[in-house]
This record gives sequence, structure tokens and C-alpha cells, in this order.
Amino acid sequence: MASSPSLTPAATHTDGERDNDSGSDAQLQLRRKISQAVDEGHDADIPSSQGFVLSEEEELRRQRSIADRRRNSIASGGSRANRDVEKAQAPGEAALSSSNDDDDSDTSPNVVWWSGPNDPENPYNWPTWRKVLNCGLISAMTFISPLASSIFAPGVPQVIAEFHSTSLEIAAFVVSVYVLGFAAGPMLFAPLSEIYGRVILYHIANVGFVAFQIGCALAPTLNALIVFRFFAGVFGSVSITNGGGTIADMIVQEKRGGAMAVFSIGPLLGPIIGPVAGGFLSDAEGWRWSFWLLTIVGGFLGILMTFSLKESYAPVILERKAAKLRKDTGNDLLRSKLDAGLSPRDYFKRGIIRPFKMLFLSPIVAITSLYMAVTYGYLYLMFTTMTEVFQEYYGFTTSTVGLAFLGLGVGSMIGIILFSGTSDRYIQRKAAQADAEAQATGGTKAGMKPEYRLPLLPLGAVFIPAGLFIYGWTADFRTHWIAPIIGTAIVGIGNLIVFMSIQMYLVDTFTIYAASAIACNTVVRSLAGAVLPLAGLPMYSKLGIGWGNSLLGFIAVALFPVSIFVLKYGEALRNRFVIKNL
Repeated sequence: MASSPSLTPAATHTDGERDNDSGSDAQLQLRRKISQAVDEGHDADIPSSQGFVLSEEEELRRQRSIADRRRNSIASGGSRANRDVEKAQAPGEAALSSSNDDDDSDTSPNVVWWSGPNDPENPYNWPTWRKVLNCGLISAMTFISPLASSIFAPGVPQVIAEFHSTSLEIAAFVVSVYVLGFAAGPMLFAPLSEIYGRVILYHIANVGFVAFQIGCALAPTLNALIVFRFFAGVFGSVSITNGGGTIADMIVQEKRGGAMAVFSIGPLLGPIIGPVAGGFLSDAEGWRWSFWLLTIVGGFLGILMTFSLKESYAPVILERKAAKLRKDTGNDLLRSKLDAGLSPRDYFKRGIIRPFKMLFLSPIVAITSLYMAVTYGYLYLMFTTMTEVFQEYYGFTTSTVGLAFLGLGVGSMIGIILFSGTSDRYIQRKAAQADAEAQATGGTKAGMKPEYRLPLLPLGAVFIPAGLFIYGWTADFRTHWIAPIIGTAIVGIGNLIVFMSIQMYLVDTFTIYAASAIACNTVVRSLAGAVLPLAGLPMYSKLGIGWGNSLLGFIAVALFPVSIFVLKYGEALRNRFVIKNL
């Protein structure tokens, strides 16, 4: 297999220069590996902005693509310099037979790379205001999109009454179907982003998001509303799918924590603030105005993004640079260093097939995805049932019932503070201890093991059932309304800890393929988030709020050993079941 492009985020080679960093330096390789893992820590199968890792079959296709360019260039009367290089051999012969061919190697004069360490086209060198603007707009959209998943919840009784429905399942599904769109969206838009970049997909998604919000606001039937909600979720998933990668494009790893924390707040607070705003709005103007509000805010933000966003995806930036140079110089052999030479069909295969291969071939992916699916399903089950519970048990009105969701929001914020405040420091301390022990014994430095992300996982696994028991029984006995809200806050803490622990573990485990693992996890948990809530209201109707939540709590208790199992045997599983030919 031909040598792959440098993976170092800070690499700043001039066109055609050889990388001066020593590839044999173990610590440098470790830094590269960790950096690429973080670059792929988002919900999509988008390759690192610093290069591709191809299978042998894909590498052969890339070589053939380069050979075809040579043939076309010679046939069309390419430059004399290019023809001289090829005089001694048949066009494309060396490209297919040797990865060390000068015209194929990454040091070839025909390979286009950054112009220097301070190249202003490199997103890492953008001015601070540009990075803040890009990050801020994308983070704002990642707040609006999840907010749309739940802002509609307080108005569901009005919808059911207007369309004369008596189905409890439909009442829940009209809310959770949006999350089903979150499962479908990444499988479509992630491969597209490999081809066309991030910005164009943001613009398309914003138009689709606004268009289907208008459709929801004007929906003539309940079935039409469900369909429009689904497609709104599909387009709304793009900002969450690609947002983390966009931030990684612009901000180096050691400074990325703050930006990622801001980015994470939107998906956490959006579903919580949604019912608060939706409750007052539905009570004052009717349920349709929840969608008009999303249309107005989403449209305004989309306009700002149209005129302000700048492409940050390095393969697309360099391909545009190469295309301009080909036009200016007439040298058709010029190519981006990050050009994988794959067809659109191959990109889609990479984006769609690999996550499912991981799900079925990697036990650690399957176990963590299923466990995450249960906890995520519980979260959306609560979103779809809390309106009914607090209106029936505590007499909350349509306008005030949204305030009951603040418990989940406060709990989620506590969870993210707890995790972010301890995880990085813990893994750095553990890695330093392991390296010191290795140095003392003359062994190889171990670096940061993915399992260092997991110590809080059992704590989160305890908080979830504890919060469910408190929420269920305090509501069942009509204890003061603050008691069940405290229970939901505890669930929020546990859910966030489980979510962050597993996601960061997958990122650190699969490094360059982390995005595929996250995409797999996203699909599974989003399906659970859409389907599991359908059982919520019928379950409470038959068992009552106390025993209904107790049933969920007992299931969570039964799954507690999963957290211990992953913590104890995760390393052995990931080392034993290594997936090849991804």
C-alpha cells in the first residue's frame, strides 16, 4: 500500500517538500494518532481533514486515477516537463506498479499542499475572529436543531385534540419521529461531505430545515405533520453531524476543549429549553407557532451562515487550490495531497458500510451502542411523557409544564461539568504514571489508553435508575412537584456521564475510524430514541407512574454490569477483535 499523507495537524509543508518530521519517533506518531482521533470525534463518517487511510483496493483505484490523469495530460498535449518525465515508460505503468514513483509520491512537484507554515488558506492559520464566527454560527445551529426536537412537546395535547386522535402511541411518535430523522441524516450527509465539503451541506440543510418547519406549521393532517417532522430531523442532523469536525478543522487539539464544550452545550440545552419556550408559546398562540418560531430563527441563522461561513474542510480547500493551479499552469497532473482518488460511489460505500461492519464485527461497538441506545431512549421517553405526567398529576398548564423539563437541563449541565472537569486530568495523570513506570522498567511508553475515559461510567449507570425511582414514586404519591423534577435531574446527570464516557471511549479506541464508530452509535441510539418513547404513555396507563418508572429503573439496574464489564474487559475485547480491511 502506498505511503499515506502526513497526519500531523500542524504540518505546514510547501508544495512538493518532504515532511521533516521523523516518522520513526514513537511519541510523534502517538500525537498524530490522538490528534486524528479527536479530529474524527463527531457524529459522521468524515475522514480526518489531514488525510485518508485507504484499503488496498481503494489505494489501487487511487493509483489508477493518477495514471488516467497522466494519459489524459499526455494525450491533450501536456507540458513538456510532464512529457519528459514519462518518456521512459508507458503512461501510468509506474503508478500502478510502485508506490515510490516520483510522480505518485507525496513529495512530487505535482502534489499540492499548503504554501508554508503561515499559509492563510490553512484553517489553522485563520484569524481568531474568523474561527469564532464559524464556531459560533455552527454552535447556534446545533442549539436550534435539537431545540426543534422537543419545543413541540407541550403542544401535543392540542394537536391530538385538533386532529381528533386518541392514540397514545401517535402522541409520542409525533415528537420522537424527529429523532428518527437524526438516525437517517448522517448516513446521507456524511459521505456527501467527503465529496463537497462542509459549508455547502450546511446551506442545503438550513434550507431543508426551514422548509419542513413551514410544512409542519401548515400541516393539514396528523400524518402530514409526522412526515414533515421526520424530514426536518433529517436536515436538522447536519449541524450536529458535521459540527465537531468543523471545529477540529480550525482549532488545534490543545486549544480545542473550550470550543468543543461550547459546541456540546447546544445539543444538551436545546431539548431542555425547547419545552419551556414551547409551553408558553403553545398556550398563547397555539401549537403551530412553535414551528413558525423555528422557521423565523432558523431562517435568520441560515441567512447569516450563507454570507459568513467559510469552508474549513482541508481536502476541499486543497482540491480547489489544485484546480486553480491546473487551470493557470495547464499542468493536468497537479493534484491535492489529500485527494484519495475515489469515486462518489466509493465515498458512499466508505460512509455507509463501515459503521455497520463495526456494529457486527466489533463486540465493544455493539455493546456500547446498545447500552447507549437504552439510556438515550429513556431520555426521549421522558421528553414525550413529562407533559402528560405533570399536567395530570400536578395540574400544570400548557404554559408552565415546559418548566418541568428544566430538571433534565440542570442535571445535564452538572453532568458535563463533572465529566469535563475530571476526564482530561484523569487520563493525563494515568498516562503519565504509565509512562513513568515504563521508563523505569525500560519498556515502551503506553500513552493514553481509551479505558482511562471510563471510570465515571458506573457512576452514570447508577444515577439513571436512582433518578427514575425518585421521579416515578414521588410523582405517584403526589409529593411536591420539585421532588420528581429532582429525580429527572439525577437522570440527566447519569445520562450525560454515560453519553460522554462512551463517546470519548470510542473516539480514543478507533482513532482514524472513530467517526464510523460514532456514526454507528448515533444510528442505533437515534432509533431507540424514536421507538422506545412509543411505549411510555401506554406503560404509564397500565402500570402507573410509580411502577412504570420502576420497570425502567429495574432494566437500568440489570444493565449496570455492562458498565463494569466495559471498564474491566474493554481493553481485552478491543485488542482481540481488531477489524481489518475497513
